[in-house]
This record gives sequence, C-alpha cells and structure tokens, in this order.
Amino acid sequence: MGQLEDMEAFVRVVEAGGIGTAAEQMGIAKSAVSRRLSELEARLGVTLINRTTRTQKLSDTGEHYYSRALQIINEMSELNNITSNPECDLKGTIRISAPLSFGLTHLSPALDTFFKEHPQLTLDIDFTDNQIDLIGGGYDLAFRIGDLDDSSLKARRLFPVSFALCASPKYLEEHGTPKDHEALKTHQVLRYSLASNTTLTLVDKDQQKHHVATKGNIIANNGDFLSFMAAAGHGILFTPTFISWESLAIGDLVPILQDYQLPKMNAYAVYPQSRTLSRRTRLLIDFLVERFGDNPYWDQN
Repeated sequence: MGQLEDMEAFVRVVEAGGIGTAAEQMGIAKSAVSRRLSELEARLGVTLINRTTRTQKLSDTGEHYYSRALQIINEMSELNNITSNPECDLKGTIRISAPLSFGLTHLSPALDTFFKEHPQLTLDIDFTDNQIDLIGGGYDLAFRIGDLDDSSLKARRLFPVSFALCASPKYLEEHGTPKDHEALKTHQVLRYSLASNTTLTLVDKDQQKHHVATKGNIIANNGDFLSFMAAAGHGILFTPTFISWESLAIGDLVPILQDYQLPKMNAYAVYPQSRTLSRRTRLLIDFLVERFGDNPYWDQN
C-alpha cells in the first residue's frame, strides 16, 4: 500500500472513532486497517494515535497530521472530480440516512429513477427519524428537516416544507371544529414524539404569534401512523404536507384554522464539512433539487 492509502486509513480511523468501526466502513479486515496505521507511523517515525485496549487519542503530532492529511485527501478528491469525464458512468457506493416517512414515500421513487440512470452505483440507505452521526457512521449524505444547528456539517436546501393543521370529518363532527387558537387547547392533538416540544406556534391575520400548549393521548415516532390515526378520528394533527397530502386531497383529513399561518421549514441534504463531495453524491443532490424544486408536487393541489 502507498502512503496515500495509509493516510486515508488514518483519517477514517480518526473520524470513525476506532479501528474496528473504520474497518467496517471500509469493508476490510480490522487487522488490515491496524497494519496500515502502523506502517504509516513507522514511515513517519512518530506516534499519531495513542492507543490502549479501550481508548484511542490523537497525539499532538497526530492532530496536526490529521488536519493536513484531510486537506490533501480533499484536494485529491476534488482534483479527481474536476478531471473525471462528465459522461463516464458513475460507480461506487452512496451511503445515505433518510427520514422514514419521507424516505419511503417520496425519496424511494426518486432514487429508483436515479439508480436506473446509473446502474453501476451501489446504494446503502438507513431509514431513521433520529439524527445520526454522519462521520461516525460513515455516511456520505443525510436528509434533515428543520433548523440546522450542527456546524460540522455542510448543507444544501432541497425544498420547502409546509405544514397542515387538520382532522377527520368524523372527529370534527363529534367534537366540533375549533374556531380559534384558544379552542385548540380543549382538543386531542396527536403528537410526534421526536418533536422538541408540544407547543404549536400560530400567527393570526394581525401577525400576532400565539403559542398553544397541546395535549393528546396518542404519541408516536412515525408521521404516517399519526396521519392514519387522525384520519380514523382520534384527534387533530399538525403534520408536514408531504405526509398528509393524499389524505387531504381525498378528504380523509380536512384543514382547520386556515386563517392562521403555520410554521414553515426547509429540507436539506447535509454532509460532513471535512469531506469533499464525491461526484456521485454531488450529482444525486443536484438531481433531487431539480426533482422536488421550490414547489414540490405534494403541495401543488
């Protein structure tokens, strides 16, 4: 192995937090990664990582070497991206993390189209609504909705996310339709368990904000389940329209309190700041931006 390969193995060990995890991400034996790291240290005549049976920690020299090695690897990757024939087939693996409901309903058909156009690619996708560690998990790309507070990530906006406040006709017939934000407090509101709080923010026609504390006896970590339960008459639902759009279109759910403005967010493709995007990942992001756009199809009706 050459020094560049050993350098890449060292960077992967640092980012993965251990030799074993790095070996899994690279698809090679743990002993092979350990040997590359030892050969690099022997070649340089220094200890880059202080290792025990339980822990590893970068030495001062290792921290400096890591930052410079990362720069060299990124520059090499960018050079390859620039030099590559734009007409050549895409190859390699794209490892992705995506929210479950959006991933299954909207991302799946998009990926179907993209991977049919590039059949030599390999897809490794993890569906989860939890925020994952991109670097530690060896992901190339993740999709996130809402505010981004992780400064270690780069992001590209994919599309706007609109919300609906809605309920089934059956529920409204039995419990009445709330006429204002105060009335909402007396109703059952289905709750997404991964949301940071149970308070809804509504803006009235005078641009005054109202923070409404909600209550409900159904809590779940999946938006499709909550949409189903709302359509079955179990309560009022605050939901992204990319989940509820079909139920709204056919009348299983009807919007309420339409005189109020609901929050809006954005969906992003995020990736580690420390890495230069591979050509295959960059082209996938471009494809998704064009496919969904500023007025995604689920909001057009």
